[in-house]
Amino acid sequence: MKRDTLTSTVETIASECLAVRIRLLNRTVTNIFDEALRPLEVRVSQLNVLVVVAKLGPVSPGDVARRLNMEKSTLSRNVERMRVRDWLRVLEGESGRKQILEIAPAGRRLIEKAMPFWEKAQARTESMLEQRGTQSIHRMAGTVWARLGRE
Repeated sequence: MKRDTLTSTVETIASECLAVRIRLLNRTVTNIFDEALRPLEVRVSQLNVLVVVAKLGPVSPGDVARRLNMEKSTLSRNVERMRVRDWLRVLEGESGRKQILEIAPAGRRLIEKAMPFWEKAQARTESMLEQRGTQSIHRMAGTVWARLGRE
């Protein structure tokens, strides 16, 4: 690649790359929520898994991973940590091979305790994004989830 072409390519990617901007936004928002939830010793990614399992009832790990658009290996690591902390139960499915996730009583209590911490992080994030940005994110997420076949 010639120097001028490389410079032009670098400038285009640096100024326009959606992946960079979305990842930056994701890391920023995740840090806000993780910081707020730190007193409960739970990360927002784990809280999201607990909420999905609580919402769907006994559910397969594959269904949770699809719902959160998460790699199964990442989910598996999180599930193991949450199982050890008694937030989730991992049960055998009907066939004996398939696992089923179920929220444990400690997981239910954690979700309830997390609410004021979550609300604080949500308010801080909404303030940072402003109303227009918050509404845009909700619209974009709805569009993407619909295209992926998620709720």
